Amino acid sequence: MGRRWLHLDEEVRALKAHISAVVKRIAPRLLERHSVGVLSAAQLLVTAGDNPDRFRSEAAFAALCGASPVEASSGKTTRHRLNRGGDRAANTALWAIANVRLIHDPRTRAYAERRTALGNSRKEILRILKRYIARELFAIIVQSLRDDRPLHAVA
Repeated sequence: MGRRWLHLDEEVRALKAHISAVVKRIAPRLLERHSVGVLSAAQLLVTAGDNPDRFRSEAAFAALCGASPVEASSGKTTRHRLNRGGDRAANTALWAIANVRLIHDPRTRAYAERRTALGNSRKEILRILKRYIARELFAIIVQSLRDDRPLHAVA
């Protein structure tokens, strides 16, 4: 069992190195953004797919990632809830980026403190941050995929 674990660990390391090489070649600007790691960037690129022209706007990409707001208002209360649809893996990538920013980015922490003071819950703050991150990364992802470099071609 130990040898099997060592073999699988070696295989995981090789795959991560391969994914890293592909992402660095296709979307180096994406990795320059705060808190965006190789695996998160790879997941967002896979979610966007080989046809970036299918997205009419960043809102369509956010909806595909499950980061778009869904109205959950009733009566006098106006609010939004988390979108449970879309690509769950892309949503997880956005969640990871948002959480790292909440821990390490002073601007994001200040924003979260302001929203908390206004009465927003942590879930609502994360929903808003994921939507913002999807909006921010959309242009970089589309531009990277339009550069006529297919995801499956690796040097």
